Amino acid sequence: MKELIEKTFKNYNILLTKDQIDKFYIYFSFLIEENEKYNLTAITNPQEVIVKHFVDSVLPYKSIKKNSLVVDVGTGAGFPGIPLKIIREDINLTLVDSLQKRINFLNQLIEKLNLNNVKTFHARVEDFCKTNREKFDYVISRAVAPLPTLSEYMIPLTKIGGICLIYKSEKLDEELKISKHAITILGGKVEKIENFTLFEYKSTRKILFLRKLTHSNAKFPRQKNLPKLKPIL
Repeated sequence: MKELIEKTFKNYNILLTKDQIDKFYIYFSFLIEENEKYNLTAITNPQEVIVKHFVDSVLPYKSIKKNSLVVDVGTGAGFPGIPLKIIREDINLTLVDSLQKRINFLNQLIEKLNLNNVKTFHARVEDFCKTNREKFDYVISRAVAPLPTLSEYMIPLTKIGGICLIYKSEKLDEELKISKHAITILGGKVEKIENFTLFEYKSTRKILFLRKLTHSNAKFPRQKNLPKLKPIL
């Protein structure tokens, strides 16, 4: 399994240290072990976990500045935050999720991986933002919600000049068409889109970089699940 981890990352020009290989192995083993209890992932095949969860999570690792404050919104089983932290030990990581059982899993995982400068928060993003507005250099999210909703969750957490990193599929272009108004109102601007291919599965991954330009109005993100129920369009 460790050889598979090393070889797969190497296929993406990412050379792991022995410690990083060990950490991904522990992560995989604990994820599979606890999956039935916590319902963490539908993907359990070793190769798929490595590519679709681990490699996919770290694709933009070179774009994050050293010692940055990073928050992972709706982190679930720790993706993309924990794999990024394994690759980029220097970042200061916060993981936010609305389900306590996932936070319980993450706290155990962080201890098993012996990770420093990682915090977890059991909270809805709307509530977390009340005390963490415009605090983070990078706000990241993967497979959480449509882009108009994600923009309302993520941009208010981002410092002026900071970046939202949003992991999407080929459908990103369609989502952007209906999200431009929301991004502008919230103080953001599309900076670039990076395209990656998970060649084992012939799938395209797109990572959207949103730059925070101006302060977000204090009314965002709205309460009562309105970002999902009535997204800004």
